[in-house]
Amino acid sequence: MVNALAILLAYLLGSIPVGFLLVKWRHGADVRTTGSGGTGATNVLRRAGKATAIATLLLDVGKGFAAVVLARYLTTATGTTWVVAAAAVAAIAGHIFPIWLGFRAGKGVATGLGAFLALAPLAAGVSLLVFVLTVAVTRYASLGSILATVTTPLWAWLLYGAQRDFVHILVALCCGAVLIVGKHTSNIQRLLTGRESKLGARAGAAV
Repeated sequence: MVNALAILLAYLLGSIPVGFLLVKWRHGADVRTTGSGGTGATNVLRRAGKATAIATLLLDVGKGFAAVVLARYLTTATGTTWVVAAAAVAAIAGHIFPIWLGFRAGKGVATGLGAFLALAPLAAGVSLLVFVLTVAVTRYASLGSILATVTTPLWAWLLYGAQRDFVHILVALCCGAVLIVGKHTSNIQRLLTGRESKLGARAGAAV
């Protein structure tokens, strides 16, 4: 029961539609009618400006982090590593498929970052650097998100591969990456055809 509760709470935390709520509260608008139709920070930036986008980014990261920390706390007595790893995936799934918005919201990058920071902090930190450098050079938030996400399991393997129960972390990172990259298929197509919007434009990918 505790294991199931930890995973369920992780999903519910992840499913809090921060960007949607902030834009609705501050601007009376539905952020899903803008750009990519997502609720992430990049799309919020296009609809509501920097301040609301930064708040969305921080809170989305925070809920992913909190989901994993809460699962770890709930399973302290049993030390069930796989539940903590599953909670990270559940939080990402909650953001991408929130029950409150008809299972359609953002693309899970910020929430994934928070969950990965709690699960494998050093690997997530390296991936964050990959994201920043990629966006700084190309101005494609989607490309930065994809590269950072798909390389996280690699950094984790290099940094944590010798640890006990590492396989649970690796599986969670891979599952999270599949969810996030899967939501970026349209962005990948636009990147390949040169039609992807760069950061600061009005259309494109939502984080």
